[in-house]
Amino acid sequence: MFDLNDVAIFIQIVEAGSFAGAARRMGVPSNTLSRRVKQLEETMGVRLLHRSTRKLALTDAGRSLFEQSVIQVTDLLEVSRRFTDGSQEPAGRIRVAVPADFFDLFHMEFVASFLQRYPKIQLDFLLSDNHMDLIAEGVDLAFRAGVLPDSSLVARKILTGSRMLAASPDYLKKHGTPTDASALGEHLCIFPSSPSGQTTWHLVGPHDAAHITVSGRVCANTAQAQLKAAVAGLGICFLPRPILYASLKNQSLVQVLPDVRQQGNDLFVVYPSRRQIPRAVSIFVEQATAHLLEEMAGQQLPQASPPHDQEAHGQAAPALQKAK
Repeated sequence: MFDLNDVAIFIQIVEAGSFAGAARRMGVPSNTLSRRVKQLEETMGVRLLHRSTRKLALTDAGRSLFEQSVIQVTDLLEVSRRFTDGSQEPAGRIRVAVPADFFDLFHMEFVASFLQRYPKIQLDFLLSDNHMDLIAEGVDLAFRAGVLPDSSLVARKILTGSRMLAASPDYLKKHGTPTDASALGEHLCIFPSSPSGQTTWHLVGPHDAAHITVSGRVCANTAQAQLKAAVAGLGICFLPRPILYASLKNQSLVQVLPDVRQQGNDLFVVYPSRRQIPRAVSIFVEQATAHLLEEMAGQQLPQASPPHDQEAHGQAAPALQKAK
């Protein structure tokens, strides 16, 4: 009779897509996994995998074994993990992928408090605006903002967010305050680097939507760089609310077209798989999410300042007008 542990190893290899990927997940040498699968094949008297240096392919027998056993074995392992975790202090290294500007909202004081509470946990943060391969990089979870592409990853929305327009008082005094979205095309705008020197902002107002092509003289790849450019009076930026909060609060920036937003800037927590999430990871996600929600709840923005230019003191046009 075959060893159930060998079946569990086989399932991990199939889900990871390679012996090396499964070895990283499980923390064991890949040659050990290869030996255990060979042992399982000999016991069952069938070949389960076609091996090559680059990838694995399931045989018909392997596919049948995987499909008929993956749910049952995973459920058993999850029950075992819960009993084990329940009697042990949370421990282990957690690799967390986050956007480059994540720590503008997520405070290191929380990290210090969390590590003090759980001395056997190690946090490894990977900061990048590029969506890395969570499985290949051995990442336990990721915080990602925006619209997520379809994938095999498991995502859960934790914050609903939007982008807002803002500029410095000096810029508005010099260039005027736009009274509708179409006027943005006549202003200097700040946005991520683009080969064309232009980008399209997808705007949503109380009653309508518009797609406005904007340009400017300063582009930057990170939100912080765009924010600093706006504070320096180099144009109108279009950034997530948490990034703008401090500058709006101290009035180094002023909201532009306050009724105009861009939806689809939600924050998600993403896992490589919904199965066998370590207790340390679950605890970190739960407490980190609570911290983020608390920070967002405490961000009360000041009332928007009146426009600086004389023309804007007249009757304002609707916030959104279709660009011609």
